[in-house]
Amino acid sequence: MTAASTALYDIPGPQTRKRHFLYGVLSTLLILALAGWVLYLLFDTRQFTSAKWNPFAYEGIQELLLRGLGNTLKAFAYAAVLSLALGALLATGRLSDHRAVRWAATLLVEFFRAMPVLVMIFFIFVALKVQPLPALVAGLTLYNGSVLAEVFRAGVNSVERGQREAAYSLGMRKTQVMAYVLVPQGVRAMLPTIISQLVVALKDTSLGFLITYEELLHAGKLIASNLDYDLPFIPVVMVISPIYIGMCMLLSWFAQWVAKREKRSPKTEAVEVGPADAGTLLPGVH
Repeated sequence: MTAASTALYDIPGPQTRKRHFLYGVLSTLLILALAGWVLYLLFDTRQFTSAKWNPFAYEGIQELLLRGLGNTLKAFAYAAVLSLALGALLATGRLSDHRAVRWAATLLVEFFRAMPVLVMIFFIFVALKVQPLPALVAGLTLYNGSVLAEVFRAGVNSVERGQREAAYSLGMRKTQVMAYVLVPQGVRAMLPTIISQLVVALKDTSLGFLITYEELLHAGKLIASNLDYDLPFIPVVMVISPIYIGMCMLLSWFAQWVAKREKRSPKTEAVEVGPADAGTLLPGVH
């Protein structure tokens, strides 16, 4: 079987490759032009003058940013752990053999997935009169947990049907099949989507500033509102944005590290089986 017959699309010819190269060059020039225009606007509005960046050298502002970063990480840690736990619980309900449990879990998943996360946070904070941190964590947990429930369910169902049938043929119970066969194999398919959803949860912690939770964006708002020059939000955004981007990139790097470590794990590597000797017989065979 040739490579061309296994491709999902026609192998590009010389003209197509030239056209794709031209598209790539034009796209790169367009991105560079856009970046240059943004830099021109920043220099034109004098955003890089020392007067606008000196305040960030003050110890009080640095402490405010660090405190906001710590609160962001704390809210994310709580939301991530609780979202994973809720997602696993709801996914177990959706995979249940009992119709009532399955329908109840499905109803909860669909309801919390459809609700905007900001609406849930505001409802918990205003209507239920919950403190800012628990309200933020609860809203993030309900939304991201319902999304992760579908991720877990899809990951378990992605395992080849023969694996499930082979496990049941060995006399394993459903709990054992899930714990020892389906979930370990489904984790590989789930991991990229799980990390992507956790990145969403990390970014959504910025919604906490709307309910006066003192996270990183709230700290930036306080700093910008106390600076006495034009467009004070731009330098603040230029400081805060790389922090958010760096945290998301670090989380993605951690996911890649876990995936590579999983591939190198002796538990997941294939075991070589030596050839049978000519005189080897099965037990009971003469």
